[in-house]
Amino acid sequence: MRALADPTRRDIVARTMREERSVGDLAAAYPMSFAAVQRHVAVLEEAGLVVKRPAHRHRFVRARPDALDEVQQALSDLRDQWHERVERMHDVLDGGGER
Repeated sequence: MRALADPTRRDIVARTMREERSVGDLAAAYPMSFAAVQRHVAVLEEAGLVVKRPAHRHRFVRARPDALDEVQQALSDLRDQWHERVERMHDVLDGGGER
């Protein structure tokens, strides 16, 4: 999930959902160096959110929608856990919980 904390990385995933894009094409879309975009792609690849395919002198990137489903499920589970904790805190503060 750390990989998706950065807005540039979220945008790279969004741009590569429907079709693969070369790292060069992605780099042209951002006000940063090619190397910085490469680092963002590397973080996403390490997290398993994108795959990179070499073709001649280019590297093509494609998002892995199945990995995003896993992230969505993990976030949903965390949300549910926090809702339960907040409810228990409300119970304690209202005098209905045990100490």
